[in-house]
Amino acid sequence: MTATISPSSDVDESVELGDGTRVWHLAQVREGARLGSDCVVGRGAYIGPGVVIGDNVKIQNHALVYEPARLASGVFVGPAAVLTNDLHPRAVNPDGRLKGADDWTSVGVTVEYGASLGARSVCVAPVRIGRWAMVAAGAVVTADVPDFALVAGVPARQLGWVGEAGVRLERLATGLWRCPRTGATYTEEDGTLRGDAQ
Repeated sequence: MTATISPSSDVDESVELGDGTRVWHLAQVREGARLGSDCVVGRGAYIGPGVVIGDNVKIQNHALVYEPARLASGVFVGPAAVLTNDLHPRAVNPDGRLKGADDWTSVGVTVEYGASLGARSVCVAPVRIGRWAMVAAGAVVTADVPDFALVAGVPARQLGWVGEAGVRLERLATGLWRCPRTGATYTEEDGTLRGDAQ
């Protein structure tokens, strides 16, 4: 099995695409990017130079993933979501000259295994989105998001916890949570959550 690339997309010849990965219409995947197997890159999506993406990742239409982002396997990036890379964005230097590649240092967003970024959410680098975390549609993430956390708003704030199924967890007792869909239980301690089967 090989990757499928739409004729209308722009995929640099140096890009590594895993088996079964599909790049749809008008998407751009820049030089040196590496995508694992069975990924989906939606219409009009952008993946910057050197971005590293795991297996089974979905990058929906018009999402923008700027370098040096790192996305683990099983990540979902919703439509028109943006992963930024500049702490102090300016078009020009203080002397008025147009900024070039040597005039700034890029910083990246890291998205851990199974995490989801909702439609039109923005992750302002440098931030880490934890395993199985969920960023609500339209949220602006300016700080690290813990594993299993549900965050929403501008700036994003934690509203609760979600499990692997993406469903908000129910509190059973102090420090004990349960997924209403799967029945899996989780333990919270010192602001972190872990699945009891882990």
